[in-house]
Amino acid sequence: PDPDALAALCRRRRVKALYAMPTMHNPLGWVMSASRRRALVAVARQHGLLVIEDAAYAFLVEKAPPPLAALAPETTVYVSGYSKSVATGLRVGCVAAPPQWVGAIERAIRATTWNTPGVMTAITCGWLDDGTVDRLEAGKRRDARARQQLAAQVLGALRRVSHPASYFVWLPLAEEVRADQVAAALMRERVSVSTAEPFATSARVPHAIRLALGSVDFDTLREALETVAAVIAERTY
Repeated sequence: PDPDALAALCRRRRVKALYAMPTMHNPLGWVMSASRRRALVAVARQHGLLVIEDAAYAFLVEKAPPPLAALAPETTVYVSGYSKSVATGLRVGCVAAPPQWVGAIERAIRATTWNTPGVMTAITCGWLDDGTVDRLEAGKRRDARARQQLAAQVLGALRRVSHPASYFVWLPLAEEVRADQVAAALMRERVSVSTAEPFATSARVPHAIRLALGSVDFDTLREALETVAAVIAERTY
């Protein structure tokens, strides 16, 4: 995010909230610097913005700068969960919010999902207390690094945007390569990828694809990555 561009936008129109993934952005994998976080918080305070901080993948980054919620707790809603860091089936989330927003957030949860099953909540709380969550998150970080190393090895010279401990890779494509054609060709090979369209907020959608590296064993991942590299090579000249 560009704090100066945000400030200019706030001067032109009424902006109410800022949504951000400062630690392990999906799909680009970047981590916002401490100085940029402070600048972003300063703009939010100046213009009275509610900051919504998505920390779903923040557990993958060791020694990350302080979250936005630590810099501006009075105006930041910090949202995370345990389905990414612990287990897909553990559909338990958590929210840290300024006191004035807690009531509205509780009402929104009741109106949409009511609540999380009590057993799931009890499991999560127990695992937080006994260190299981810390242990599983450390294992996920090691696993993600190994998968990124495999991706770098197989994809070779292809341009990649990623974090060394993330579970996804962003592949910007050459000018002559169309992302929709690459995605369709890969689907015929039983490899599913996402184009940039679901992630883009601009009028012009870049030609790029997002690769998810988790959920499959390493042999299957290697084979899928080799297929991705071959399909892109066939369309590059």
